[in-house]
Amino acid sequence: MLYDVKTPEEYLQQLPDDWRHEKVDTLREIIKGQAPKLTEKINYKMLAYGDDDNIVFCLNAQKNYVSLYVGNASKVDPDGKLLEGLNRGKGCIRFTKSVEISNTRIDEFIKRAVAMWENGEDFDC
Repeated sequence: MLYDVKTPEEYLQQLPDDWRHEKVDTLREIIKGQAPKLTEKINYKMLAYGDDDNIVFCLNAQKNYVSLYVGNASKVDPDGKLLEGLNRGKGCIRFTKSVEISNTRIDEFIKRAVAMWENGEDFDC
């Protein structure tokens, strides 16, 4: 789902008050904790995290899952151990209602992606 909003605050206000809101809040806190230099903004009608030049992550609540977009996830996690057990596409990690984020290694994944971005390493699609 895309939200026609201009600010992260508006985005959060439009989210349904259900499990998706909880997942978005948890992932936002992880991103902010692992990447305090990134600014939260809206890009392509989703929450986005980056600087003036680049977007590193996007986060969006869909109907059946919450998506974390991060270029090419396989470049960040080549052996797949950090994302083990998570549903993912090339650049999308999907968190369904049944996924307990605290039981995943997504914080380590985000930390690695941020380190790659800070070092100028490529993890784009």
